[in-house]
Amino acid sequence: MNAKVLKNKVANRLKRKRRIRAKISGCASLPRVSVFRSNRYLSVQAIDDATATTLASLNSKSTGHKSNKEGAAALGAAFAASLKKAKISEVVFDRNGYQYHGVIAAFGDALRANEIKF
Repeated sequence: MNAKVLKNKVANRLKRKRRIRAKISGCASLPRVSVFRSNRYLSVQAIDDATATTLASLNSKSTGHKSNKEGAAALGAAFAASLKKAKISEVVFDRNGYQYHGVIAAFGDALRANEIKF
């Protein structure tokens, strides 16, 4: 891929990210679940923006999952279990500028299937 095209792609995602983050915020009772997707790994964390603390986090590198739909679904189930352990049942989903399809949608669907509302 051309370097200029790649730079524009990243810049457009960051622009979408800033637009989304201007509208959503998390708190202790309703944390923001932020998803980061790379080509190899998937990383998620539940954030309380009021105190700038991470309530729960998980990444696919430590759990041994890949950054594909099956790995995202398994990571979503594991992350839902860690949210339930922290007594969190409802979150605000921050897709971090990524489109809600593929890996991001598989992760979100796994959260919903494990009774986490967003």
